[in-house]
Amino acid sequence: MRLLLILFLAPALAWADEAEEIARDIYFVNHFFAVNNISYGDKQHPLQLLNWPAGGKARLVKLERHLNNRYDKGDIRARDLVIFRSGSLRSTGILVDIYKDGDRPLSFAVWLPALRKIRRHAEPDQADTWGGSVFTYGDIYLRKPSDERHELLGEVEFNDCLGSIEDKALSTPAPWCGVRGRRLLKLRSYPRRAGWWYDWRDQYLDPLSRADYRSEYFKDGRKIKVIDKAWSSMGLADPRGQYWRYWYGEDLRTGARGLAWISAEHVAWNRDVRDSLWSLATLRRLSR
Repeated sequence: MRLLLILFLAPALAWADEAEEIARDIYFVNHFFAVNNISYGDKQHPLQLLNWPAGGKARLVKLERHLNNRYDKGDIRARDLVIFRSGSLRSTGILVDIYKDGDRPLSFAVWLPALRKIRRHAEPDQADTWGGSVFTYGDIYLRKPSDERHELLGEVEFNDCLGSIEDKALSTPAPWCGVRGRRLLKLRSYPRRAGWWYDWRDQYLDPLSRADYRSEYFKDGRKIKVIDKAWSSMGLADPRGQYWRYWYGEDLRTGARGLAWISAEHVAWNRDVRDSLWSLATLRRLSR
């Protein structure tokens, strides 16, 4: 009887192990672990973020993001630097410390140009919105594979284009249809945290690169949020070496939408950059 039970459970356990491995690969892709460093934009050619609340006025924010995955100093494994270049947050800088101890919360140092001071903040809640957008800290920084339980639902045909906000004046990207008609893996993930803002999310990802093209969030059986990411290959030996050209998000409860985008030529990785870029001194040099 015990042998029969083992034989019955073995395929299910293997399937669960594969789902966990896929979730770790998605995390690898989204944190750009295939490269030493990556930069999205610079002062002259920044990354652009369009926040469009339902019934409200769209707001455009320009920023840079520089991630160093090989910082490796003391107990800090990586550092992530964001510099805002427009709007009410202009010249605000955020430096995030990512520790070698994966269970240790991230540390945030924020440069406030009006006060000319650095304020340190504890790790925010995953559900908090980032920069007033539809994207949360969980979407961008904080959600780890261990925060959810994962279930592989097999391959499905993806018959849609990725969303976007088309605006000729801003030269936003058109909806990307390069993934339409392809066979993608579907991974369902349930948060381990009870009473969370979503009950599960479905991710549609490339079987080889593990790039997650779409995430759909559900609550009480209803789809409440969608995030699309247009990924491109870095051309590395590791197919998980991917960078995104745009993110699109929509909150189906409120109608709020958001779009972060940048031209491919203004994304750079594995540059010869001094670690001093990722420092408090860089924050202090920012000014209005």
